[in-house]
Amino acid sequence: MQTNFTAEQLKDSHVAESEKILRKCVHCGFCTATCPTFTLLGDELDSPRGRIYLIKDMLESGRPADEKIVKHIDRCLSCLACMTTCPSGVHYMHLVDHARIHIEKTYRRPLSDRLMRGLLAAVLPYPKRFRLALIGAFFGRPLAGAFKMFGGPLAKIGAMLELAPARAPIRGAHEGPGVFASEGPARKGRVALLSGCAQPVLNPGINDATIRLLRRSGYEIVLPEGEVCCGALVHHMGKEEASLENARRNVDVWLREADGEGLDAILITASGCGTTIKDYGFMLKDDPAYAEKAARVSGLAKDVTEFLTGADLGAPSVKPDLTVAYHSACSMQHGQKITRQPKDLLKAAGFAVRDVPEGHLCCGSAGTYNILQPEIARRLRDRKVANIQKTNPDLIATGNIGCMTQIGLGTDIPIVHTVELLDWVYGGPEPEGVSAVLRDRQAAE
Repeated sequence: MQTNFTAEQLKDSHVAESEKILRKCVHCGFCTATCPTFTLLGDELDSPRGRIYLIKDMLESGRPADEKIVKHIDRCLSCLACMTTCPSGVHYMHLVDHARIHIEKTYRRPLSDRLMRGLLAAVLPYPKRFRLALIGAFFGRPLAGAFKMFGGPLAKIGAMLELAPARAPIRGAHEGPGVFASEGPARKGRVALLSGCAQPVLNPGINDATIRLLRRSGYEIVLPEGEVCCGALVHHMGKEEASLENARRNVDVWLREADGEGLDAILITASGCGTTIKDYGFMLKDDPAYAEKAARVSGLAKDVTEFLTGADLGAPSVKPDLTVAYHSACSMQHGQKITRQPKDLLKAAGFAVRDVPEGHLCCGSAGTYNILQPEIARRLRDRKVANIQKTNPDLIATGNIGCMTQIGLGTDIPIVHTVELLDWVYGGPEPEGVSAVLRDRQAAE
């Protein structure tokens, strides 16, 4: 794609990077075939190619974002399926991230949007605040349908209430900060585990299962003091300074551990967080105090299934007779290019693993997307659930808390994190979802 940026514009590192990305696009349209919003809406401007044209025009002209651009950029899930499909290597993620930053700086949203986005940014990245908010949402949840009926801003409140758990949040057994020693005669390694912000509130059992499994496998786990949200939630809202501040704080925390007692890896159990942390090196490339350190952290970051593929998990303690539909989160398959490892681990553990038809399409979670774009998110969720049901599974497995929450609203099939299933098979407690399946099976016999 031909570009027409001025030399003055290209002095801005964001613009210079976006110009390189734009020049790689050859207008081929392969991206439209795998874009969820184009699949649903059929509007060229709701495809990656259409959004690229909008972003190019906005950045080249140096003008503020307008309502049309914001509408179509907001509809983008950042699922990154277009990057998997693109034969030219267009790094759409960095381009749309720049567009969102530009929108945040130059466009004044309607008051209701500003209030909703401000609320999400002020609550979700902070576990204590989020836990309190969920307690309130627990009591407001019966009103979700009524709010959704009104449409507009109230529909977003309804979507937010609907996503709240049907029961009050509980605390996990391994809340940090802390160090959990390896079991067995010899320590094989030492890893940091990202506690996360939303996940330990919505489902603390995921990190509990990870710690149990790793300890039995000979690893010491540290939950470092001072760790904060990875920054993904505010990053995808275009709030650049807030996301970079979170990144800097985490870089300092993790390198303190790496330079102290050492770290073999920084493990992440929520793939949406993993995609962002692996991008810290790029996000902080212009910060002379953090560029090298951030790149080092990105190199240490691994999804838990990446790490477990190379670990000795021992002998299975149970033989699961269960069929699992594996849902590969967009941040896993498109963002991190992890496709084989989770399924290989589940198969090695004895599960019958089924691929989901149209597995490249997003479930509609996408961070806060299912709150900010509830109608599109609902349609994507229903499509995803229908495809999962075609595989006739006992369980759904995935590696992202957002997907678990989103898909769980549309089906009665239990949905369990991949690491919870592995923990069970290799000596841990039976996950609640597995128990439910086995109870139903026993009652039917």
